[in-house]
Amino acid sequence: MDYKFLICTIINENILRISLNRPEVLNSFNTEMRLELLEALQYASLNDNIRTVFLSAEGRAFSAGQDLKEILSLEMEKADPAVIVRNTYNPIIKTIRQIEKPVVCMVNGIAAGAAANIAFSCDIVLASTDASFVESFSQIGLIPDSGGTYFLPRLIGLQKSSALMMMAEKISADMAVQMGLIYMAVDPKSLETFALEIVKKLSLMPTKALAYIKRALNLSFSNTLDEQLELEAKLQHLAGKTGDYREGIKAFLEKRKPDFKGH
Repeated sequence: MDYKFLICTIINENILRISLNRPEVLNSFNTEMRLELLEALQYASLNDNIRTVFLSAEGRAFSAGQDLKEILSLEMEKADPAVIVRNTYNPIIKTIRQIEKPVVCMVNGIAAGAAANIAFSCDIVLASTDASFVESFSQIGLIPDSGGTYFLPRLIGLQKSSALMMMAEKISADMAVQMGLIYMAVDPKSLETFALEIVKKLSLMPTKALAYIKRALNLSFSNTLDEQLELEAKLQHLAGKTGDYREGIKAFLEKRKPDFKGH
């Protein structure tokens, strides 16, 4: 997978690492990088050998968000924020949530605007204690996109979401953990090692079960209790038909580590 603004590598034959690679502009998103990220995510979704996706970035930032210089260089119709959102950011967010594999995001520095919301849409987010997040949209007269108005109220509630979005307040990784925005903040010297341990662990777990967990969580915000209970029963039925379920039971009874195959 050869890209201009991404570095994509396969780890242990079943992990796709996607690293944003425009460090000279803090990995801000231009059109080509957005399209490349969407293509790489779609590749991971369709490739049965990939069992975990690991999203990271090169340089000292995760991403400064949308490349505003590119906006000024575009024709008026193509520079319409709605066109940009509908054509690239929305499909990226939908793919992250619909891909039936864990998506782990490692935030090594600033994550601003759309980049912050891309991170928040992932299944597990780890950040350097030096990292920070900011919903920077109101600073240029826009509203949060890339799922920000969907994910933040569900993660941290209406009051905190309103404050972060309206005042464009930058928060540290530690604050993000305390609020419930991300999973964990890690010392920058240990971040990559720790993130890789989590990614590798997930890649050896029962992938179908993880996919069904993700599917259930996606629907839990819109379902009634009765609907969610029925969904759990249906997904449990599917999980119970997998080879990994049988392997899990055998390994438990034989008091050994299970050898999950992801199907």
